Amino acid sequence: MEHIDPATVVFAIVALFVAWKLRQVLGTRTGAERRPLDVAPPPGSTGNDNVVPLGARRPAPPPPPPTDRWRGIAEPGTPLAQGLDAIAAAEPQFSANDFLGGARGAYEMIVGAFAAGDLDSLRRLLSPDVLQNFARAIEARRAAGHTMKSTLVSIDKAELVDARAVGGDASVSVRFAAKLISATVDASGAVVDGSDSMVADHLDIWTFSRSLGARDPNWLLTATQTVH
Repeated sequence: MEHIDPATVVFAIVALFVAWKLRQVLGTRTGAERRPLDVAPPPGSTGNDNVVPLGARRPAPPPPPPTDRWRGIAEPGTPLAQGLDAIAAAEPQFSANDFLGGARGAYEMIVGAFAAGDLDSLRRLLSPDVLQNFARAIEARRAAGHTMKSTLVSIDKAELVDARAVGGDASVSVRFAAKLISATVDASGAVVDGSDSMVADHLDIWTFSRSLGARDPNWLLTATQTVH
């Protein structure tokens, strides 16, 4: 028998002991173990869902618009409310109350500019068609040697009556109830139309329009109607 070195036997025994301890601590792999970073799919998932990075969340869908978003302006489900919804869908910053405030200011400026024959001011507030009609009336007044004096006493009410968004354009109609003192006088100062002292009630529907998404935020007057 070949001579066996005692030191070799000792090292072999130590190696076997170390291997046995490692097996107890680490166990053995069968090939079915999950990798440390594997994440089990959620219940009901097919495993083909879009991958979401760890720690990230899917963006929540935007909340539906409140049903009372036009409170005091339009009743939910009415054509007016639906028209306002369509405008707000294209321009989320649209505010019906802000629009009404601007419409009241435009009414006052247009009434004053028309009486004064100020076409430069009217050009910034009216659509080309309406501007042409106003310009004709102003020119006819001047040709007759007449001038107009108009004082807006009050705007008693301004309410939305129609709103639409069609083909990238929006239009909103406002019914104004106002009190004015208005008179047309000739060259001698005699009143030829209206009254220079009597307050008269005016009820009109004005329609304002603009292109949705346009840089210019201003609405132009595109139609007027006197309500009798």
